[in-house]
Amino acid sequence: MSDRIRCNCQRCTIRGLMGPVVVVTVGVLFLLAQVRGGFFDFGNTYPVIIIVIGIVSLASALASSEGHVSATPGTSAAMPQPPGLPSAPGMPPSSSGSTPTSYPGQGQ
Repeated sequence: MSDRIRCNCQRCTIRGLMGPVVVVTVGVLFLLAQVRGGFFDFGNTYPVIIIVIGIVSLASALASSEGHVSATPGTSAAMPQPPGLPSAPGMPPSSSGSTPTSYPGQGQ
């Protein structure tokens, strides 16, 4: 499938649950609106979605990042800089004469 290495640290695992948790929350809210009606319409319950997003974000921030994988093997963790931009402090200067023909993620 993909040669991308998936990170299995707790932080990335919890962050990966954000979408499914929000979808389930929206589904439960719409179910309550259909069953109970009145007070459970979306205009009154959208703060629940915001609270759920905040709880998942907080859990992700508090989780351990031990074993975090930040880059695939064979690629640099730092993105190449476009020509003409100064390099960041502590980074080796980029060669100003060469222009990169592709960037990571372009599918070439």
